[in-house]
Amino acid sequence: MEYKWIALSNTTIGTLMASLDTNIIIVALPVIASELHTSLLTTLWTALGYWLVTASVILNFGRLADIFGRVRLYNLGFTIFTVGSALSSMSQTGEQLVMFRIIQAFGAAFLFSNSAAILTDVFPTNERGKALGLNQVAIVLGSVLGLVFGGFLTSYLGWRSVFWINIPIGIVGTVWSYAKLKELGTIRKGEKIDWLGNITFAAGLFILLAGITFTSSGIISSSSIQFYIAIVGGLSLLVLFVFIEKYISKDYPMFHLSLFKIRAFVGGNIATLLNSIARGDFTLIMAFYLQGPSMKLSPLEAGIYLIPVSGALAICGPISGWLSDRYGSRVISSIGLILSAVGFLMLMNLGATASFIDLLSPLLLIGAGMGVFASPNRASIMNSVKSFRRGVAAATSTTLILIGRTLSLGIAFLIMAGIMPIQQIKTIILGDTSAILTTTAITNTATQLMIGKFLISMHMIFLLSAIFMLAAIIPVMIKNKIVIAN
Repeated sequence: MEYKWIALSNTTIGTLMASLDTNIIIVALPVIASELHTSLLTTLWTALGYWLVTASVILNFGRLADIFGRVRLYNLGFTIFTVGSALSSMSQTGEQLVMFRIIQAFGAAFLFSNSAAILTDVFPTNERGKALGLNQVAIVLGSVLGLVFGGFLTSYLGWRSVFWINIPIGIVGTVWSYAKLKELGTIRKGEKIDWLGNITFAAGLFILLAGITFTSSGIISSSSIQFYIAIVGGLSLLVLFVFIEKYISKDYPMFHLSLFKIRAFVGGNIATLLNSIARGDFTLIMAFYLQGPSMKLSPLEAGIYLIPVSGALAICGPISGWLSDRYGSRVISSIGLILSAVGFLMLMNLGATASFIDLLSPLLLIGAGMGVFASPNRASIMNSVKSFRRGVAAATSTTLILIGRTLSLGIAFLIMAGIMPIQQIKTIILGDTSAILTTTAITNTATQLMIGKFLISMHMIFLLSAIFMLAAIIPVMIKNKIVIAN
């Protein structure tokens, strides 16, 4: 097999596994909480800890890859992720599970931060859109498929099986990557590591995202001292990070601020962030709706309902990447954003119940739009930077995807908190929506009112998603003609 296809196959499997585990555990949370007797905070950290740690260190790892080699750190990531998965499956307490999930997150960060850079080094410019499209589709597809696999495995094999699936694939992928992948990128050996910048950025982003997430989910109050410490502290560290990069570590910065002078790089990443904010809460909100008190579907059935998103995304992503290699990215990316926006607007018509056929058209449009947008936009970002900056460029884009996902969930929870009682939201987070009805002894009329409030909040969330999708067209269209950087 030609080497470029070996690299594409291995990196796609790696990013798919890492992305799959962002959502695969969500439908298993009620079972985990019951079997391990975890608190709400520990239960939330089982999912959120993975997201927050991955988002916080990806950019750091991308910079380290430019110094030490992308393939070397990618291989290390595969190993760490596999070990973390095995340890997670053996957890005996909620605290152990959180700790082992964080180990998983470090492995995922190495995989995310290096896969796109490896592909950009391997594929010629006229094929990068197609290759990066497949890789980007794996990231988005994994987050959607996570609910499907999570529902199936939890229903039939128990919650530990959501980690078992990673072990054989991880072992094969690790051995394969060590044996077959080779370093083709330009590596800046001997450059100093900006430890101060690395620590400041990771700490600032983690504290800020944790504050937003826990406030929106009701763990801490927006008027509490913890909230202000998290927001002010996180933002202060990020401002300090910019100062460090510009003045203290300017000769060996973690992140080269000169990248922000590249219009295609900036425009593509702003569009990435807006797109991620628009769709980051989609699978979770749909899981709440499908498994909630009106639809009452099982986790497996809910996952099946979401298959059209995955199918459309998997088909359209490679096709749009192939087209962007020939006709450019701006128009194609914009078409993808419009398709998804129309799909979200159609979802605003959902009532208390909906059939698979009712959901088919909007879900196909959303999935197709995600695929059509992601491939060309990712390729335009990676093509705009020099080869020795591709590690940090790839990491920047993926970091913004995860930041957008976290912000999206925060916005969704804030909207729900403004319409529904916080206790109902907490119950929904744990997945046991039936408990809302049994523990509050409400009448049938009150039940309908509660369902109506959830539908109102869901419709508002989808309206905002459509607005963010359309807003992302602006940075896509104002990008200058992209010059391929070698």
